[in-house]
Amino acid sequence: MSKPNIVSWTALLNAYITFGLDFQAFSFLQAFFHSGILPNAKTCVCILNLSTRTLDFRLGKQIHACIVKQCCSNLIVDTAVVYFYAQCGDLGDMFRAFLWMKHTDVVSWTTVISACSQRQLGDQAFTLFFQMLNQGFTPNEFTMCSVLKACGDVQALGFGRQLHGAVVKNICKIDVFIETSLVDMYAKCGEIEHSRTIFNAMTKRNTVSWTSMIAGYARNGLGEEAIHLFRVMRRRKISANKLTMVSILKACGLVRDLLTGKEMHAQIIKNCIHGNIYLGTTLVWLYCKCGEYTNAYNVLEGLPLKDVVSWTAMISGCARLGHEHEALGYLKEMLGEGVEPNSFTYSSALKACAKLKNVWQGRLIHSSVNKTPALSDVFVGSSLINMYAKCGCVSEATQIFDSMPERNLISWKAMILCYAKNGLCGEALKFMYRMQAEGIEVDDYVLSTVLTTCGDFGWSKEPSLEHCLHLHVN
Repeated sequence: MSKPNIVSWTALLNAYITFGLDFQAFSFLQAFFHSGILPNAKTCVCILNLSTRTLDFRLGKQIHACIVKQCCSNLIVDTAVVYFYAQCGDLGDMFRAFLWMKHTDVVSWTTVISACSQRQLGDQAFTLFFQMLNQGFTPNEFTMCSVLKACGDVQALGFGRQLHGAVVKNICKIDVFIETSLVDMYAKCGEIEHSRTIFNAMTKRNTVSWTSMIAGYARNGLGEEAIHLFRVMRRRKISANKLTMVSILKACGLVRDLLTGKEMHAQIIKNCIHGNIYLGTTLVWLYCKCGEYTNAYNVLEGLPLKDVVSWTAMISGCARLGHEHEALGYLKEMLGEGVEPNSFTYSSALKACAKLKNVWQGRLIHSSVNKTPALSDVFVGSSLINMYAKCGCVSEATQIFDSMPERNLISWKAMILCYAKNGLCGEALKFMYRMQAEGIEVDDYVLSTVLTTCGDFGWSKEPSLEHCLHLHVN
C-alpha cells in the first residue's frame, strides 16, 4: 500500500493481537506511532487489549491519556479502559474511569463487579451489584458468576440462595459456568450435599466443574470423597488443571494418602510443572503431613521461587514432625532471602522454640514480631504465651496476655496452663474463674491438667473457685 490509513493500520494491528503475536504487535505499534497518524477509537481499543494481555501498565496509561486528550471515548472504549485497570489490579483508577463514563451497560458494570469479586472484596461487589439493578440493568451470566463467587468467599449463603432462585427463574442464561459457580458457592458455604446435588444434575461438565466439586470436598475435610471423585474424573478422560492437582494433594494430606500423593507428584514432574509455586507448596505441606520430611525438603529446594507460604509450610511441618532445630534454621534462611514472615510463620517458629525451651531464640522472634502487625494476631500472642510458659518465664507470658487486644480460648488456655505448670496454682484457678466469668467455657483438658498439676492445693482458701469448679465437673 502506497499510503496506509488509520483503518489499514488498525486492521493489521488487530490481526496481530487476535492471533497472540504480541512481539510483532509491539513492533508494528512502534512503526504506527512513528507514522504520525492519530489513532481512532478502534485503534485505542486494540492497544488497550494488548496492554491488558501483557499487563503493560505504562502503555495502557498512555493510551488512556490519549483517549482523554482526543475526546475519542465511547462506551466500548471506556469499558476497555475500565477492564485494563481491573486486570492490572489498579482498582482506584478502575473506579475513577468507571465513574467518568457518561454511559454504562451490563458489560461495564460486570467488569467492576468481577474485579472486586476476584480480589475477594465481596461486600463491595454486592454494593455494585445492587446499584446496577437499581439502574435498571439485567445481569448476564458473567455478572451472576462473579456475584456467586463473592457469596462463596464471604460465605453469604442466604444471598447465594436468592441468586440461585433468580437463576432458576431464568433471570439469565443457565450454562455450565453458572452451574459451576453454584457448585463452588455452596461448597465454600459448607453446603457440600447441596453442591453435589447441583453437580450431579449438570448435563454438561468441564474441568472447572469437576475441580470445583473436588476442591469443595477437600475444603470441607472430606478427603476420601475428593480422591474418589478425582478417580472418576480420570476414568472419564477429563483433563486436570493445576487447581485440580492442588485440591487432590490437599485431600491426600487430609487422609494421609501418601501413595496417591506420590502418584500426583510423578504426574506433576511428567507434565513439567513441578516448578509451580502453588503445586510445590502443597507438595511440601502434603509430605510434612505424612511425615516425609526428606521429600518435603527436596521439593522445597527444587522450587525456583519460594514465597512466604512455601517457607511457612516447611517451617510448620518441621515443628510438627519434631525437627525443631531445622524449623528455626529454615526461618533464618527465609529471612536471609528477604522473605517477610507472616503470622503463621511466627506461630510455627514459636512452637519450635517452646518445644526446645529455647527462650533466647524465642525472644529474638518476639523482637521481630514487635515490628510487625502480627503482634496483634491472637494466634501469635497465644504462641508467645506458650513459648514463655514452657521456658518458665511467667511474668513475660502474663505481660503478653495483658497486652493482647483480642483473646480466644487458646490464649486463655495457654495462660492458665502457664500458671499451673509453673506451680502457681492460685493464679491458675483465678484465671479459670475469670475465663468463666467472661463467658468462655473451661474444657475438660484444662480442668484435668490444672487438677493433676496442682494436686493437693488448698481448695478451702478459694471457696468461690472451688464452687465454680465443682459446678463445672457436675
